[in-house]
Amino acid sequence: MELQKMNGHSRDDGFDGLEAMTEHEEFLPHKAGVKKEIQFTDFEGKTSFGMSIFNLSNAIMGSGILGLAYAMSNTGIILFITLLVFIAILSAYSIHLLLKSAGVVGIRAYEQLGNRAFGPPGKMLAGCIITVHNIGAMSSYLFIVKSELPLVIQAFLSKEENTGEWFLNGNYLIIIVSASVILPLALMKQLGYLGYTSGFSLSCMVFFLISVIYKKFNIPCPLQDEQKNTSHVLDDHVFINGTDDFCEAKLFTINPQTAYTIPILAFAFVCHPEVLPIYTELRDATKKRMQTVANFSILAMFVMYLLTALFGYLTFFGAVESELLHTYNRAGALDVHVLCVRLAVLVAVTLTVPVVLFPIRRALLQIFFPNKPFHWAIHIGIALGLIFIVNLLVIFVPSIRDIFGIIGATSAPSLIFILPGIFYVRIIPEEQEPLLSRPKIQAALFAALGFIFMVMSLSFIIIDWVTGASRSGGGH
Repeated sequence: MELQKMNGHSRDDGFDGLEAMTEHEEFLPHKAGVKKEIQFTDFEGKTSFGMSIFNLSNAIMGSGILGLAYAMSNTGIILFITLLVFIAILSAYSIHLLLKSAGVVGIRAYEQLGNRAFGPPGKMLAGCIITVHNIGAMSSYLFIVKSELPLVIQAFLSKEENTGEWFLNGNYLIIIVSASVILPLALMKQLGYLGYTSGFSLSCMVFFLISVIYKKFNIPCPLQDEQKNTSHVLDDHVFINGTDDFCEAKLFTINPQTAYTIPILAFAFVCHPEVLPIYTELRDATKKRMQTVANFSILAMFVMYLLTALFGYLTFFGAVESELLHTYNRAGALDVHVLCVRLAVLVAVTLTVPVVLFPIRRALLQIFFPNKPFHWAIHIGIALGLIFIVNLLVIFVPSIRDIFGIIGATSAPSLIFILPGIFYVRIIPEEQEPLLSRPKIQAALFAALGFIFMVMSLSFIIIDWVTGASRSGGGH
């Protein structure tokens, strides 16, 4: 939230660019008995270091984790690990650019960075991209609830098929989940309060990871129905990884689906709309401390992504599907352990939705109510409106996967690469870093890389539509 006055200096007094008066002063010891001045924000952050890691890790972790084993089957183990390391490092560097820009101008709002870099159009652009991307993410999570929760309930009731009761209707279930779980959490005043639910959500995904590792040693390969269902699978494009041999691990492989891997991995690390709100609420916030939060979160998700992809792939090899849970269904639809895993994933994605909602509300507040103090009516109204819109999308738009394919291909590269890079070039003063200095050249090349990713992703989606090739699973 942009302030009119910071540390006794108004922005008109030349506060911009005085990084020494913001971040660097926080590393100095404070005199005993003297209250530390609050920096950047109109309230002192109270969220602990650990809770901030939980919140950011939960923001990083998305439904794309279910598609990573499929991605590995299309690249091979070595190429996948190389790409995963590459994307994780780039994501950490992107957060560094955001934090450096925020530290220079004393702003911890993505939209206000856009305003400082390009004026009102930049503010509007950043707010719109965050809103569209996070609505897409919320919708993807609720689509998982809509499709998976009826199957879980059906299996726990030992029903062989859906008999049409209301509690097996996905549309009713997402409304109930939204009203009873998501809405109360979304009404929290500060994002830091969600640290406990984020920690529980991550625990559910750790259980999912442990189960993936356990199942590697309990599921034979090939699956019993593998050969007889191969032709059916190929016709329906459920999983095609370009290999003809099951039960053989590939260290390096290239096929038509390989090109989707980089966008999948890039989308899996999108957390940038949540970075600055979490930074705002971090206790004893400094740029170095928040970068450490980001590095821990990215490292934790890197390990989780790698182990999930590796053991999921080594369980099913060439038979892995684009959505990993569906492959386990083929190994035993009524397996109680698998049902518990699916339920854990449902809990995890449900508890992630409120975390994703906070940056949308913040963006809308920055666009429509930039100078208005906190007001419960606006806070609650925006949450109700967003949840209502997302529920309508999930219920009434059956082809929303294609729509959000376009949204994901444009918003994710913008949030990770393009906006942090160009904000850095525009915001960092030239007297501090000349235009042709190495940091600014790196930031410009980083933004250009994001543009290349965007063009590449859009091209793959359009080619998919034109040729009718199978679509890759995943996305954030």
